Amino acid sequence: MSALDRCLREEASAISSSAKRLDDIQVEKALELLDSCFKSKSKVIITGVGKSGIVARKIAATFSSIGLMAIYLNPLDALHGDLGVVSPEDICFLLSNSGETLELLEILPHLKKRGNSCIALAGNSKSTLAVNCDVFLETYVDREVCPLNLAPTASTAVTMAIGDALASVWMQRNSVSSFDFAINHPAGSLGKKLTLKVKDIMIPVKDIQPLNKLTNFLDVITRITADGIGSGWVEDPECKGKILGLITDGDLRRGLKTKKFDDWGDLVAEDLMNLDPITIYPDALAVEALNLMEQNHKKPISVLPVVKEANVMVGLLRLHDLIQSGLS
Repeated sequence: MSALDRCLREEASAISSSAKRLDDIQVEKALELLDSCFKSKSKVIITGVGKSGIVARKIAATFSSIGLMAIYLNPLDALHGDLGVVSPEDICFLLSNSGETLELLEILPHLKKRGNSCIALAGNSKSTLAVNCDVFLETYVDREVCPLNLAPTASTAVTMAIGDALASVWMQRNSVSSFDFAINHPAGSLGKKLTLKVKDIMIPVKDIQPLNKLTNFLDVITRITADGIGSGWVEDPECKGKILGLITDGDLRRGLKTKKFDDWGDLVAEDLMNLDPITIYPDALAVEALNLMEQNHKKPISVLPVVKEANVMVGLLRLHDLIQSGLS
């Protein structure tokens, strides 16, 4: 067994031992406080000093990502004005391995005076912090992974694991869906797949001049090239705004292939257009459009007309724009 393997096993063992040591009643109280905080749209305040402060920041970030409004509060700054961010309905997590961190003990009475419920994550069940908080979650470890048994290692791993576990169980209890999660991660791949819609990235119809069915061959090429879209839509002369057909580069090539060179000059838009293009609605998810375009086996699709009821044009969606959005 390598030294690294041994250290990882020791940290895993510390987390496993912590799970057995946690009091179910205290855990339930902590989860109930998280529930009440969410329902009242209050904040979760998480504080700690040194390495515990770093862990507190991570737990706050995790809570925020699942829909719990959480912030890290530096206890030093809290004593000099930052307590103003704490509302009476907020709940406070105080992280300290010893349970005797002076800065936390100094802000605790002020939190209690405001009416805040306090949850201690500490390694000593008889510590001042553990005894004076409303909820105590024990983070005790037999020893740190550090060979000197000094650097916070196993203890911080246990504290972070408890924070992760609380977040995970709270998500399960409150049926947090992938969509809910994506709302707080709009820039991530998952967020885009679950929130980005066709209308968010399509080229609006007002920016694309329609073709007439009698537009001649050379004008069709000029229009498609000028728009830089590589396609053009043909408007129904009997219904303004309704798509009659679509002309892509592929349609153009196929149309030319069926005609003799001498007849190309006589071609008009209706000779080249696809009368039954695949379309999509503006409120469809962009990832649905991407799948539709990439998985079509009849012929490659590089652009989709975006329509509303009665095939009235709303815009055009290019495969290029979908890929640029980071979906694929």
